[in-house]
Amino acid sequence: MVYIRTMKAFNIVLIEPEIPPNTGNIARLCAATGAILHLVGKLGFSIDDRYLKRAGLDYWGFVTLKQWPDLESLQAAAAEGRFFYLSTKAARSYLRAGFQPGDYIVFGKETKGLPEELLAANPDTAITIPMPAGAVRSLNLSTSAGIVLYEALRQCGVIE
Repeated sequence: MVYIRTMKAFNIVLIEPEIPPNTGNIARLCAATGAILHLVGKLGFSIDDRYLKRAGLDYWGFVTLKQWPDLESLQAAAAEGRFFYLSTKAARSYLRAGFQPGDYIVFGKETKGLPEELLAANPDTAITIPMPAGAVRSLNLSTSAGIVLYEALRQCGVIE
């Protein structure tokens, strides 16, 4: 039996997302899971973009959306929060992250990922999604967000 129980919401953070359908798909993911969507920095599209809205379908009313000028502003507002940084350059698997309700799961822009300085400054919370076949550099942003968020929910006993 699959169930979902109430808990402190996870936070999905997109730094300078560039592709509207990815952000729209992630918004739908947040609506389905109760996660909060944080958009940080300069967006590669307008928040009113029709492709963004289309990808999110009619679920936008169920999304808690917050916008931040930069990551530092978000981190200052969430000083007690735990931040995990997703990157293909990290060595630690997301499966070993030990997520807790309320965590912030941070993704970089589609074309560049997260800045190397950010990863270097946070080696204990830089995580990756292993790709055992080694045939691709990275997964799609919305696919990655779904994989990691559902694992976080599983680890916290929210779903089984």
